[in-house]
Amino acid sequence: MKSSMKALAAAALLVASGASFAQAGETVKMVRIDPLTGLLGPVGVSQFKGYQFFAEKFSGKGNPAGVKFEITAIDNKLSPAESLNALKAAIDQGARYIIQGNGSSVALALSDAVEKHNARNPGKEVLYLNDSAVDPDLTNSKCSYWHFRFDADTSMKMEAMSSFIATQPDIKKIYLLNQNYSHGHQVVKYAKETIGRKRPDIQFVGEDLHPLAQTRDFAPYIAKIKAAGADTVITGNWGSDLSLLIKAANENGYNGKFFTYYAGVTGTPTALGTNGAGRVYQIAYNHYNMGGQMAKWMTEFNQKYNDDFYTGSTIRVYEMLGAAMAKAKSTDPVKVAAALEGLTVKSFNGEVQMRKTDHQLQQPLYMSVWQKADAKYPYSPEKTDMTLAPVAEYPNYVSSTPTSCQMKRPG
Repeated sequence: MKSSMKALAAAALLVASGASFAQAGETVKMVRIDPLTGLLGPVGVSQFKGYQFFAEKFSGKGNPAGVKFEITAIDNKLSPAESLNALKAAIDQGARYIIQGNGSSVALALSDAVEKHNARNPGKEVLYLNDSAVDPDLTNSKCSYWHFRFDADTSMKMEAMSSFIATQPDIKKIYLLNQNYSHGHQVVKYAKETIGRKRPDIQFVGEDLHPLAQTRDFAPYIAKIKAAGADTVITGNWGSDLSLLIKAANENGYNGKFFTYYAGVTGTPTALGTNGAGRVYQIAYNHYNMGGQMAKWMTEFNQKYNDDFYTGSTIRVYEMLGAAMAKAKSTDPVKVAAALEGLTVKSFNGEVQMRKTDHQLQQPLYMSVWQKADAKYPYSPEKTDMTLAPVAEYPNYVSSTPTSCQMKRPG
């Protein structure tokens, strides 16, 4: 009797063990919806290479669930309407994991559409993984259970940026130049609020919002910045909207500082050249010289694609999905979403956590400055012989900001 009971217990244990890894070897279909053409297309193309590269690194034995990640891309031309068509196409193709990051206007449209799709289609839910769209509303007034953000939002980035600016006595007059959509509006809002709180003596001497991905000549804006007497420009611009802005500054003799989010993104390092040395800063969750495994991956990526890897949130997506799928013992988005809430993993910049209340990743941030590459900070993007070197680190407790999210959970 005892032996039969032991056999039954062993069989039950074996079944349970098998069930816990039932998804090992399963293919997880993911679709990235982002621009692949137009002025900002080079950014999306470069980032998609990153997803392909790390799909190989994190598939199979590269993740604790043992799943295989399969990633494809759809060009949304940076249009919210095109993105909704792409979402439908992705779901029709069998994708249950949607990835996007370029453009908060697109992100807001996708988050709303995914919320509605999941409400109408129980059993066919999809998750939206946001790697770069930083409008705080996505994890505050417009938060969704089905949306997870892996970048730091603008409120977090500005909390860190303003802390650094507060220590720079030579900064006295700031000009705000940003793209005219939700992201640019939020940069303006939080720059004024955080800097006004920490350095009330600083003057905001002007602000402009320009059309997204339509401006080819920023010389008129540089003229206004110079006329206003600004010693510093704060911009959330990215892609061609930043590289062409920097180019115009260099060509028109503006020698003030630039505080950016995306100085390391495709095209901007080349535009910076040596002229930006010591005066162009970036606030981000990473920089070119993180060292360790990240340095090895970046070198390998560069050798494979003749391109630079800079969107570190790509790694986080795979790290956290693999961990969540192992925890959930499933690839079902409903179960994976529950497992992602509050999940902590050790990543390339330390321990990070997906905050349960609003699905905003909590993580340290770095201020880095554009300078000549050297033995200590050797990585040089776009063959410029320059790099982004860290000058300050802001732990999560400094950059973290509260949330007003009142999330509707399923069930």
